[in-house]
Amino acid sequence: MISYIIRRCLMAIPLLFGITVLSFAIIQMAPGGPTSLLMDPNISKENMKKFEERYGLNDPVHVQYFRWVSNMAKGDFGDSLIRRGVPVSELIMNRLPNTLLLMIVSTVLAIVVAIPFGIISARKPYTLTDYTVTLTSFLGVATPNFWIGLVLIMVFAVQLGWLPTGGVASLNQPFSIMDRIQHLILPAFVLATADMAGLTRYTRSSMLEVIRQDYMRTARAKGLKENKVIYKHGVRNGLIPIITIFGLMLPGFIGGSVIVEKIFAWPGIGLLFFDSAFQRDYPVIMALTVISAVFVIIGNLLADILYAIFDPRIEY
Repeated sequence: MISYIIRRCLMAIPLLFGITVLSFAIIQMAPGGPTSLLMDPNISKENMKKFEERYGLNDPVHVQYFRWVSNMAKGDFGDSLIRRGVPVSELIMNRLPNTLLLMIVSTVLAIVVAIPFGIISARKPYTLTDYTVTLTSFLGVATPNFWIGLVLIMVFAVQLGWLPTGGVASLNQPFSIMDRIQHLILPAFVLATADMAGLTRYTRSSMLEVIRQDYMRTARAKGLKENKVIYKHGVRNGLIPIITIFGLMLPGFIGGSVIVEKIFAWPGIGLLFFDSAFQRDYPVIMALTVISAVFVIIGNLLADILYAIFDPRIEY
């Protein structure tokens, strides 16, 4: 297992290199540029030239790329173009805990809700319960997150006044765990909605296939109770394909958090990416792109490791 993990990490190096090349090329081809932030008639050409020299924008493209990659390998993503003098790594580290909290809560919520409902739907196929779960799942997949977020804000925050409209905590208020939980409920639920619906459908399909297997009929023939047959023999085998989906959920939360964090003004890296894209803060955009790629690689590696843990037939 250790040697397999080491090989996967080594294989990730050229993949990350290709991602950095592609990301840097896309940013270079984007319309406008960092100097467009200074498009002011009062700014002289001399000051514009000083700006380009300060950030190395007048160097050849390949020189800019290798300088960026070498600095990134040292953990230096450069300075923000909008927030002058503020390192990109500092911006990301200040926002990362909020996004991780949102991701963890959303993941746990999606798993806790989706897997039991998927199992219930599989145990009662083609019944009213199954149709209700299926219809709800389809609605969850088809409905955009931003629309669900706006509806929940309108109902629970504006009309009922039960929950805050956004932010991570109440302004000018002392720290309170209950206050943090209240601010977390809506964005976590909205972020978990799509994955919750998808996991329910995957769990149902996988459990339906497992329930029809010969070893399940053999367990019933031995006189075991139905709950023991399902949860001891069926669930462990039925959830093995779900592990792949779980591994791919990690990078998906990064992408989904961009819209959710913007709607709820959640100060995470998703909101940072959104604002940086509109402000053309290219060092921040490239840093977050690389970090998202790392999450994709970690998610796939985690899925492979969990496969070996839960399925004894797989050996590395």
